[in-house]
Amino acid sequence: MILVRDSTKSVHAAEPLDRSGSVVTPIYQTATFGFASSDEIPEAVRGKSGKFVYTRWDNPTTARLEGKLASFENAEDAAFFSSGMAAISTSILAFVKAGDNVVAIRDLYGETFRLMREFLPRYGVSTTLVDTEDVSQLEEAVRKKTKVVYVETPTNPTLKLVDIARTAKLAHEAGALLLVDNTFATPVNQRPIDLGADISLHSATKYLNGHADVIAGAAAGAKEHVAKIKMLRRTLGGTLDPFAAWLVLRGMKTLAVRIKAQNENAMALAEYLSGHRKVSVVHYPGLGTHPQHGLARRQMRGFGGMLSFELKGNGARAARLVERIKVGYLAASLGGVETLVSQPALLSHHQLSESDREKTGIQPALIRVSVGIEDKEDLVADFRRALSQV
Repeated sequence: MILVRDSTKSVHAAEPLDRSGSVVTPIYQTATFGFASSDEIPEAVRGKSGKFVYTRWDNPTTARLEGKLASFENAEDAAFFSSGMAAISTSILAFVKAGDNVVAIRDLYGETFRLMREFLPRYGVSTTLVDTEDVSQLEEAVRKKTKVVYVETPTNPTLKLVDIARTAKLAHEAGALLLVDNTFATPVNQRPIDLGADISLHSATKYLNGHADVIAGAAAGAKEHVAKIKMLRRTLGGTLDPFAAWLVLRGMKTLAVRIKAQNENAMALAEYLSGHRKVSVVHYPGLGTHPQHGLARRQMRGFGGMLSFELKGNGARAARLVERIKVGYLAASLGGVETLVSQPALLSHHQLSESDREKTGIQPALIRVSVGIEDKEDLVADFRRALSQV
């Protein structure tokens, strides 16, 4: 079967009928796999026979999930992990050693920022953080010792963009790999590998699963790169368990239809908020007022379900607003079918110092919205009501 369009991939990619005839991929809830003879073991251990050995290495349920993501990302292979941070840290560590350098943008998810600032330097890997929107800083920072260039696009939570094709060219000219956190965009809206990136990363907890009921992460790319990542995954042990893999597989069956609805809802809410007198600025790449809207149109097929906006006033006023949202929840995380609101300064980026938050534009009154699949009319009406009360 030729799988071209997203909804068809969502349902069918990498999920043939099981030998039992089951339409749904079974959960292979087993720690280990048996062999008919000792002769089978050497090839299996080397990953040459297609046989499974131990679920920390590989598992049939997880393998099908990896095939589905690879299909979406136009990648040769993918690796799944027990969390997004396990995917990010393992992927970076797979390509660096003591003495190497990693260049990253400053606008990073809080835990990724901490990985760059605090942990990698402990092991002799220097890190250079550059301004997200200043390409000249990136050009100057990448040098001979740079082995990994790491970006998020769109960024969390201010929805800044990085030119993936241009950054990939910069990285490759220096002999480095480009790793892109594609969580916010999803492979429905953006395919970094098509634009020259080497690895596309996800917190699969978010849009890939889409139902806020599992923690997972993923990396997709060329087979040779993913093989290195999987080998290190065996050692570090951050493999996704089979039941969680099955939940993400189930979630991905509706990925395309969910993203379509979230794209439409986010645009409607962004347009409403951008005209509200109590809102100073809305960060959403789909708006013509976004400073990188042209880049968004070039490298994205949809503008995503994430937006943020700055309420006029202080953090206390923003807190009163998020507490009054009823069609949606005040909660961490993002990418599910339900709308979630939060103040990044208090949740996703609380690890950063006040100075570091200011440098990336995270003000106390900044509110992040993960737009769900509710009816957009209800969402807009709810924000209108809540804004009238602050």
